Amino acid sequence: MARQAAAPAPRSAPARAAAAPAPAPAPPPERVNAAGLLVLSLLQREGRLIDFLQENVAAFSDAEVGAAARVVHAGCKKALAEHFTVEPVLPEAEGATITLPAGFDAGRIRITGNVAGQPPFRGALKHHGWVASAVRLPAVSATLDPRVLAPAEVEL
Repeated sequence: MARQAAAPAPRSAPARAAAAPAPAPAPPPERVNAAGLLVLSLLQREGRLIDFLQENVAAFSDAEVGAAARVVHAGCKKALAEHFTVEPVLPEAEGATITLPAGFDAGRIRITGNVAGQPPFRGALKHHGWVASAVRLPAVSATLDPRVLAPAEVEL
């Protein structure tokens, strides 16, 4: 008896993969950087920092620059205290001799000068550094343009 060849099974259409959702469009740079722009606007609002930095102070006397710097300093210090808690990275006084053990955090402590060998390192503390231990920034409104650091002012 002759054996009949089995007909190949009909091929079904390839299964279609479920369409992957399109990735969300990247937010514009001003939204990505909104928190940084907010900090800059706070320093402008409280201390007029941008106004001061954009001014050509070479034309002013040291006394005039100093008087303006006091106003900027007071306002920026107020904004900093209101929105951040900052503390020294190292508690020792600047100028103190300190020892950095093996495994010290290079992200918190930068060593300078004649760096040779392996820790422990012994040296003079030139700046104690700063670390933000708390941040209290307001939410950035989606309806406001974060690029506007200070609105123009028109007096009527």
